[in-house]
Amino acid sequence: MDSDIILVIVVGTALAFDFTNGFHDTANAVATSISTRALAPRTAVTLASILNFAGAFISLEVAATVAGGIVEADIVSPTVIFAGLIGAIFWNLLTWYFGLPSSSSHALIGGVVGAAFAAGGLNAIQGGGLLEKVIVPALVAPIVAFVAAGGAILITYRMVGRLRPGPVNRGYRLGQIASASLLALSHGTNDAQKTMGIITLALIANGDLSASSFDVPTWVIVSSATAIALGTYSGGWRIIRTMGSRIFKMDPAQGFAAQGGGAAVLLSAAHLGFPLSTTHSITGAVLGAGAAKSLSAVRWGVAGNIAVAWILTLPAAAGVGALTYGVSRIFGTGALGPMLISVCLLALVGAAFGKRVQRGPALTTAPADA
Repeated sequence: MDSDIILVIVVGTALAFDFTNGFHDTANAVATSISTRALAPRTAVTLASILNFAGAFISLEVAATVAGGIVEADIVSPTVIFAGLIGAIFWNLLTWYFGLPSSSSHALIGGVVGAAFAAGGLNAIQGGGLLEKVIVPALVAPIVAFVAAGGAILITYRMVGRLRPGPVNRGYRLGQIASASLLALSHGTNDAQKTMGIITLALIANGDLSASSFDVPTWVIVSSATAIALGTYSGGWRIIRTMGSRIFKMDPAQGFAAQGGGAAVLLSAAHLGFPLSTTHSITGAVLGAGAAKSLSAVRWGVAGNIAVAWILTLPAAAGVGALTYGVSRIFGTGALGPMLISVCLLALVGAAFGKRVQRGPALTTAPADA
């Protein structure tokens, strides 16, 4: 009975993480389109939420990677997964509060790694898998996206540099609708699968699915797709402002190049099964599109703050995941620990959001988060 209660808590927590992933990473798909006025804010997030939902059904390669190859299978239990999810949710909410675009993917992996370490020590971590499937792609993705977007914008300016700005900008705003759609689709393909992999891993650990064959149940796919779509629709306006205007003020051509470069990297990673960070990819593309035009146009101080958040993501989420596992074990191996932690987390989040709603933050180009 206790195991079933824990499983329900884990599934609910995984979907809650998926929701935070949606509103935290909304900026990846829509910030450039909103910044250049290619799309109205609410239209942009509505389009992104629909395509995030659709993208979740394209592939399961990333889900398979998340479900295996990073921590030892015999260490994984529903309590370990629950603790890892709490670590990821904590980091998502903290970076969202400060408007910093960080990786939900790495927060999730970091949280699970930390919880597994607390449960089984260093031997619980598959160092080779972590390096190959997470750390190396995290370093390569923003560089590849930077080069792709930078090259694209240089070619673009050479093609249209002598044309009238008005018609060119209108054309690229239309192009941004297509590139934003492709980016949102790739985000759903890459990010929703991480929650699918975690829930499937919990079902295997609980004995509900066979470990011999990786088969994601249909209800897991649909619920994960729905959660990330709802999170996307709620909007993550703090991070949208950072991505859309605080790094540099982009024109429609730069927005189109950044979105196209980011989407190309993400779709390639999803095909190969790498749990790539959409945030790393699109931020690298945005920086590339800006720097290719003028290095001085980029606010490198803001970019440095984002880089610090990237570096801290894995260890910070791992630390919270390990702490959560330790606190949960104080109450034994049953459902009591996860239940108490869930209640406390809900109370803290409710209080934080309640105060923010009462203060009524001023609006700029987009409505406040709900």
